[in-house]
Amino acid sequence: MTFKLLGLSATLLFAGIVAAAGGNGQNALNVQGGFNANYEDRAGCPEYQHYAVFQHRPLSTGLMALPFQRPHLHCRTFTSPLVEKVIEDITLRMVDKDLARLFENAFPNTLDTTVRWHVDGSQKKSKSKPSHKASQEGQWEGPQSFIVTGDINAEWIRDSTNQLAQYQALASKDPQIESLILGAINTQAEFVIESPYCNAFQPPAPSHLEPTYNGQDDTVHPVYEQSFVFECKYELDSLAHFLALGNRFYANTKSTAFLTPRWYKALDTVIAVLGEQARSTFDEKGIFQRNEYIFRRTTNVGTETLNLGGVGNPINGGTGLIRSAFRPSDDATNLPFFIPANAMMSVELKRTADILKSAGKAEIAKSLLERSESISKGVWEHGVITHKEYGEVFAFEVDGYGSQILMDDANLPSLLALPLLGFVEVSDKTYQNTRKMILEKSGNPFYLTGKAFSAIGGPHIGLQHAWPMSRLVQAMTSDNDEEITESLQLVLQSSKLGLVHESINVERIQDYTRIWFAWANSVFAQTILDVAARKPHLIFGEKGQPYKIEDSI
Repeated sequence: MTFKLLGLSATLLFAGIVAAAGGNGQNALNVQGGFNANYEDRAGCPEYQHYAVFQHRPLSTGLMALPFQRPHLHCRTFTSPLVEKVIEDITLRMVDKDLARLFENAFPNTLDTTVRWHVDGSQKKSKSKPSHKASQEGQWEGPQSFIVTGDINAEWIRDSTNQLAQYQALASKDPQIESLILGAINTQAEFVIESPYCNAFQPPAPSHLEPTYNGQDDTVHPVYEQSFVFECKYELDSLAHFLALGNRFYANTKSTAFLTPRWYKALDTVIAVLGEQARSTFDEKGIFQRNEYIFRRTTNVGTETLNLGGVGNPINGGTGLIRSAFRPSDDATNLPFFIPANAMMSVELKRTADILKSAGKAEIAKSLLERSESISKGVWEHGVITHKEYGEVFAFEVDGYGSQILMDDANLPSLLALPLLGFVEVSDKTYQNTRKMILEKSGNPFYLTGKAFSAIGGPHIGLQHAWPMSRLVQAMTSDNDEEITESLQLVLQSSKLGLVHESINVERIQDYTRIWFAWANSVFAQTILDVAARKPHLIFGEKGQPYKIEDSI
């Protein structure tokens, strides 16, 4: 995401904020919960990406003395008493007070800073201008939530789904969180209906928030409205993440409130895209078939556009796999069958099918399950190759003709994250072979090592910057105490400003990208919650007891 970041226009009154907050803001007033519709109008509330580069007291009592990086309570975009309870429950138990401070900052970061707009559906419908298409029945009705990625004022479907993941377990007990996530599902449904090939979106018209334009020169088919879409890179995992958001909501609440006519319309749109993107580049007679999606950007960065006139490299038919023009890093795929996204789509289609079957939609469920099984079969038949050193491993990308790329990228979904996606068990032999391969420099060109940091990176930032996110996924897919501890400590040491960054220079920790990247902070929070449940002794001490968020509220 190489775009102009949010402006730095806010007046910075750090000393006044801290003083008014009574140190960290919790002593000023009780947390009531819900969306703070007036957060931007609060006197003295700085823009967070500027606020976050300064150290704020009180500092943690550990050796690193990490700052408290949560905004003042009046400046937070959304609050939840249960979120505050989880923070207290976890941090009081944690032995390493620096690690505790990082969790204290990271766990609520999405709520604190990125909820740009939320309505619970009870408000009278606004008479805002209609969207670029004719008004449709049910459009923008019910709860709605617009969640930005952080320092870019736009919503990525993938990012927002992952940013909200650690709050899903709270939805059944906190009506405000339930409304927020339900709103996020509804808003994503509108995005998918209007522009299913796009990955990032502007504030919805009913929000009355100003759009931010990315400044790029793109030629895209299908065409889109720039006031609605921030960027239009077709990424298969974005559609999978739309399904995942609803599936996780149902898993935690058993609520089917999201199964609205608009959601079903979005589902139909997803299925249509999967059909279009499963087609071969050439028909049975070898004649070129123009793809529905074309992307050309005026750029001197090869990963920012598609070759062959915006079509991308050819794919073979009959594989069961689905094309993805771009990776979750927003970099172009080299071979269009991106295996991690196909694996994720297979899982989420099956989960959606199970929900719809229980909701009495047997025919739709059957068709989704068939597509899920077809994709899964394609992954195993075309996405698994025999490596001369590692044995059978998952390829990163294939084309159905026999070509494959062996590597992994830090962004999710990834090969490293396949068990977290639910595609395989951690113990699966092919996964274990793959894991060994991608966590070694000899097996993965983007496994980056240096004197200061080591982790999987990717072409998005360059050959010296590894991503803490991949280290966190490494911890969540490991049963080895030493590996988990080392991963947590590396991420902690690279977070000297009390927040998790996008990437770190492996030779110099002070060289990082993105001070404010909510997705990475969410993954850190999810990792701590995972360790608290599976390996409590690693963070709570030798006699520490397992902590599961759903059992503790």
